[in-house]
Amino acid sequence: MQILTVIHRAKDININGKTVHRTAVRAVIRSGHDLLMVFSSAVGDYKFPGGGVDLGESHEQALARELREECGASLLSVDGELGAVVEYNFAKEKEFDVFKMTSHYYFCRAEDDFGAQKLDDYERDLGFKPVWVDIDEAISTNRSLLNSDKIPEWLKREVFVLEYIRSADFSPQ
Repeated sequence: MQILTVIHRAKDININGKTVHRTAVRAVIRSGHDLLMVFSSAVGDYKFPGGGVDLGESHEQALARELREECGASLLSVDGELGAVVEYNFAKEKEFDVFKMTSHYYFCRAEDDFGAQKLDDYERDLGFKPVWVDIDEAISTNRSLLNSDKIPEWLKREVFVLEYIRSADFSPQ
């Protein structure tokens, strides 16, 4: 999958140090100019549904699980790749120097109706809920939060991907 950009969440990260890796998947689900996003009522931002790939899971299995958990939606199909974003940060684990996460974005289709969410505690605390939002509104809202005191770690990544999608008329391949 093509790397779209690399983001350093902090300065002076030794990206060549001992690294803990995480692979994540994100669903890009479109309906015209609207996207299915996860809105945080606590922060006010929008993020693509998705998360970490569990050991032994395929990307498609992880997308299906994350859509069920965060949106209560069923994955119908994975229709193509958008690209990947690599992020570096300091590792929380003392035995590592750097945390590297690669988020793979896929064009997907999902059922229109949302069932019950199965949120983690931090997701519940952030007030995650699935919403359809116009891409320009999502970009504007997320950009307005970039200079706030407590921005979510994913905000720069999601702003980049939203603007990347808007920059061209992408269609699933």
